[in-house]
Amino acid sequence: GTKSAPQSKPRPAVHDSVHPPIALRPMPVTPPRVLLIGCSTGGPQALNIIVTQIGSVLDRAPVLITQHMPPTFTAILAEHLARIAKCPVREAKDGEEVNAGTIYLAPGGKHMKVTRRDGIAVIAIDDGPLVNFCKPSVDPLFSSAAEVWGPKVLALVLTGMGSDGLRGAQAITAAGGNVLAQDEATSVVWGMPGQVAHAGLCSAVLPLNEIAPRLTRVFTGDRP
Repeated sequence: GTKSAPQSKPRPAVHDSVHPPIALRPMPVTPPRVLLIGCSTGGPQALNIIVTQIGSVLDRAPVLITQHMPPTFTAILAEHLARIAKCPVREAKDGEEVNAGTIYLAPGGKHMKVTRRDGIAVIAIDDGPLVNFCKPSVDPLFSSAAEVWGPKVLALVLTGMGSDGLRGAQAITAAGGNVLAQDEATSVVWGMPGQVAHAGLCSAVLPLNEIAPRLTRVFTGDRP
């Protein structure tokens, strides 16, 4: 009779042959001072899950978010996140102080950066050209925060198309800060997080439901 192919042979995992394994960096040793989040396609849904679970992070640190969005949409997103996070969430204003307990959202159609004025971290809204075809772009936020807070930065790259955030993540790790990324399985598009992961810039690549618990442990100083 015809021989059927043996069924017991394990099939190699497809992704192993395509992508080299992701190299991870150490997690921060001391609690960071600020949380940065960059996201695009699928980002609002991911933010919904994270902001409702990071109360203990907000007690200690400001959260700055760049979500690729046109004007007016970011105002609606800020209102929505404020309702579910039960903390102040607003479109960032030029020159305002960056304080713990508040979530600052890059206003649609503008870049959000941070700068130091008289030793205090303040928001700088920039109406300059597109970066990575985006405005707001994640890179200006990440790169400027690396200059202001250096090794005290923790950045998170969530689902999104393209490579925005990669250069900023390089600046953060060069300054001694840390980067986390959402994993491929839970991302709507694994463009932005995949870029930083494959560049070897991440301290962890996590499914969406594990990100907030990990952030909480890192910011409260509990060793994982």
